[in-house]
Amino acid sequence: MSHNGFNSWQAVQEEVLRRIQTHIWKPGDLIPHEADLSKEFGCARATVNRALRQLAEEGLLDRKRRAGTRVAAQPARKAKLEIPILRTEIEEGGMNYGYALLSCKSKAPPMSVKQRLQSAAGEKHLHVVAIHYANSQPFACEDRWINLKAVPRAESANFEEVSANEWLVNNIPFERGAIVFSAQSASSRIAKRLECDEGAALFTIDRKTMREQSVLTVVQISFAPGYQMHAVL
Repeated sequence: MSHNGFNSWQAVQEEVLRRIQTHIWKPGDLIPHEADLSKEFGCARATVNRALRQLAEEGLLDRKRRAGTRVAAQPARKAKLEIPILRTEIEEGGMNYGYALLSCKSKAPPMSVKQRLQSAAGEKHLHVVAIHYANSQPFACEDRWINLKAVPRAESANFEEVSANEWLVNNIPFERGAIVFSAQSASSRIAKRLECDEGAALFTIDRKTMREQSVLTVVQISFAPGYQMHAVL
């Protein structure tokens, strides 16, 4: 059966999901190759790839290189995390929001950051450091690098008025990312910024977001002592 109008990955995803939910494709079944689905749906193979990748990330498909793609035998329920706007998080907690930009400079990143940004030698990126406040008390320190090759608009953004966190969420769409949660001891620099004791245990988020093959930004957000993260399943 041939289809017309599958010109977006969302449309392809909906059709694939329909076939899974109606058991046209049953758990464990090997589904057609991307090239065959591309021909059937009348769309680019990349469109099909994006749709299948998204469903695999949600645990509905099991994709293995050279072995093809199967409907997951036991679909895993996965929690989705959204990137929060810190201003909104603070205000929804009933607190007054404040913000201070500490530095915003275009420069070559250190080696550890350069590798995460997939940056070429000597390439400059935007380094933004800021503090977010709740009721005039330090809430979180945002230490961010923005890939200017992937996000050139960032160089002219006014991060004095709006945080890089909020500006990126509202203006720069991303496709995927990676997040690491950890507890870290406050260095002397972070302790000074968050007005806490050096060595205090801080909840820390290291995050990288990407679009296509480009890394958009990498950021470390260190929260003041006592912070609790809440998520809904």
